[in-house]
Amino acid sequence: MGLPESLISFAVVAALLTVVPGVDTALVLRAAVSRGRRYAFATAIGVGSGTLVWGAAAAAGVSTLVTASEVGYAVLRVVGAIYLVWMGVGMIRAGLRRRGMDAGAVEEESPPGSVFGAWVRGLGTNLLNPKVGVFYVAMLPQFLPEGAPPLLMGCLLAVVHNVEGMVWFAMIISVVGLAKSWLSRDAVRRGMDLVTGTVMVGFGVKVAASHR
Repeated sequence: MGLPESLISFAVVAALLTVVPGVDTALVLRAAVSRGRRYAFATAIGVGSGTLVWGAAAAAGVSTLVTASEVGYAVLRVVGAIYLVWMGVGMIRAGLRRRGMDAGAVEEESPPGSVFGAWVRGLGTNLLNPKVGVFYVAMLPQFLPEGAPPLLMGCLLAVVHNVEGMVWFAMIISVVGLAKSWLSRDAVRRGMDLVTGTVMVGFGVKVAASHR
């Protein structure tokens, strides 16, 4: 399999993974509804940064060690689960506290520095999801052309996945922008906090209880 064929084949597989609803999509969607475009794009870039790190780590063999080691995988799984549950509970609490907020104050709601915080949240969510590491460890070797430098090729495939993810997130954020007047309603934003928080908690419990 040559380089073009490898990139195209991986792009198809990665695209399917990208559009399947998951915790990353829920996080970006919630950010777009509750905080606005800048916060949502910062979250999406954080998720993409995590994807690049996992891709490089898999290519370098780091996440192979995590996958091969039961202890390493278990530690990452538990830490990731705690993080997701903690974040989900925070969203649920925010939804329950939200009262009578100005429907037009989506962008202004974010306090100073929160854009960076959104990036960190997206990055942390992705890095602490062991399933992402397992995906790269399982899939990258299948798409490495013979003779290609593993680290360079792994990073290139991660970039392909990242670009697809950013396109997908941009579409989601744009759709939210078109429906901003409706989605900015306090009841809708409160509901998004509660739903997304519940999804986060459920996903965290699933990660904690999951095996390879």
